[in-house]
Amino acid sequence: MPLIAAVMSAASMEFSQLDRIAVTVGPGSFTGLRVGVAAARGIALATGKPAVGLTTLAALAAPFFEADENRSLLAVIDARHDQVYLQLFGPGGRSLIAPRLASRREAVRTAMASPTRIVGTAARLIEDAWPDNEQPPPLVSAVRAPDIVWIARLGAATIDLTAPARPLYLREADAHPQDAGILPRR
Repeated sequence: MPLIAAVMSAASMEFSQLDRIAVTVGPGSFTGLRVGVAAARGIALATGKPAVGLTTLAALAAPFFEADENRSLLAVIDARHDQVYLQLFGPGGRSLIAPRLASRREAVRTAMASPTRIVGTAARLIEDAWPDNEQPPPLVSAVRAPDIVWIARLGAATIDLTAPARPLYLREADAHPQDAGILPRR
């Protein structure tokens, strides 16, 4: 919240001057998603402006369509445990495969189906898993995080302002409450 306040101050803007609040809803870390969505929804509630949720995968992909909208694009985020979160976009940014959790092997097969740019935190993992007997992936861009400018652009372009921003969880949390060793309450 201090960073958000500092950005608003540097822009010489009041929160009431915003048209809407854009936030990435995932996939990503459970805690990061909850904190980001809660902050966006809090600002939206306080200002009476809508909060718009965008997938992290779409935010990663967006700048690459401005450069080349004729190529398919596979956005991938490392989900650990030899898995990735992926979303496949066709030319022009049309979603062909909705965000989902997949094995690295499945992500490679998805990328091999057509000449595809691979972007995201797991782009190098996909490149490393590429079969030796195949042509190498055409374009690999290991982007660490979405560009905030593109999150703002996508948020501004969103037409549906009625759906609340909610975290997009594609798998169960790694952390679970402990069942053994629970002390009885007095």
